[in-house]
Amino acid sequence: MAAVQGRCSERFEPLRQLFESLLRSDADLGASLALTVDGRFEVDLWGGWADEARTRPWGEDTVVNVWSTTKTMTALAAMLLVDRGELDVDAPIARYWPEFAAAGKQAITLAQVLSYTSGVSGWDAPVVLDDLYDWERSTARLAAQAPWWAPGTASGYHAMSSGHLVGEVVRRITGRGLKAFFEDEIARPLGADFHIGLPESELHRCSPVVPPPPLPFDFSTLDPSSPVFRTFTGPLPDAGAANTAAWRAADIGAANGHGNARSVARVQSIVSNGGEAFGVRLLSSQTVERIFETRNRGVDLVFGVPVHMGLGWGLPEPATVPYVPQGRVCFWGGWGGSMVINDADRRTTLAYMMNRMAPGIIGGENIARLAACLNEILARDAGVR
Repeated sequence: MAAVQGRCSERFEPLRQLFESLLRSDADLGASLALTVDGRFEVDLWGGWADEARTRPWGEDTVVNVWSTTKTMTALAAMLLVDRGELDVDAPIARYWPEFAAAGKQAITLAQVLSYTSGVSGWDAPVVLDDLYDWERSTARLAAQAPWWAPGTASGYHAMSSGHLVGEVVRRITGRGLKAFFEDEIARPLGADFHIGLPESELHRCSPVVPPPPLPFDFSTLDPSSPVFRTFTGPLPDAGAANTAAWRAADIGAANGHGNARSVARVQSIVSNGGEAFGVRLLSSQTVERIFETRNRGVDLVFGVPVHMGLGWGLPEPATVPYVPQGRVCFWGGWGGSMVINDADRRTTLAYMMNRMAPGIIGGENIARLAACLNEILARDAGVR
């Protein structure tokens, strides 16, 4: 096993021990773990291998595709425009993107996209991943198609489409593409090594993902008109695509963010600390509070399990994510097991990013164990006080 490196305060030593055990037992290949408290790093660890052949240790600056953890970064970009008064998430998207009003979508709001209730959870077939790399073509197709269910009536996970929907609104308002806006307005001010898409100059330190077992869906038994079938075939998911130059260069705000636990925690600490972290204020506390407003709660048409959604982040739902604590907490994770959990009550952000993808879609056993360990530490400390 490549040694665990980094720093961990004594208070959170059980987290370091658990992280190391995951790597030693081969539950992880290569990974990073970070925790901020009150906007300061208490844990910043990395270890294992950056490649499946185990020839390259996971280093301090190793980055990896984090899949849908990217959605929290895209949501933050939208909330930044909300905070500046440039975006009303409860107004029709067509106010900013007139073409989007076509085919019965004239009343759909960005809040519905951020809470997965818009009915536009994928692209009408036929569509392949290559189509997503062409921004103009892919957004024009979304603007032209009809919603797959009555907007606002139920959630259906927007697996790949949400980044293009939010990103086009960002582009219409600011004149900049999503990845450029995120880099200029969020990553650079915070000094965060997180990228929506990965610059060619940084490819040398990117760890390839190791694809997981197939998704837990038998497409041959699903109704082709159902949201779950249409979402996961519009387009078909391909974990191996994340290791291609085309994927890494694209602007896919739903899924092709590249970073590590440190960079994810550095950005997302803005949410757990009232809009300010590391000496930078991005959001007002009032805007941050809007993230925790329940926008949708019920069984998701795509996931088939209960979800609880705020504005762009998931909210606590014990039936589905029992390790996410109650309170002013928001989270989201990526295919294969990456996740970030922001706890505004305890002013903590926990982030975990890895390269070997586990079964499932959101979260996984490793982050569940790490989050449970953190909850035990914080509960113990609260009891002591």
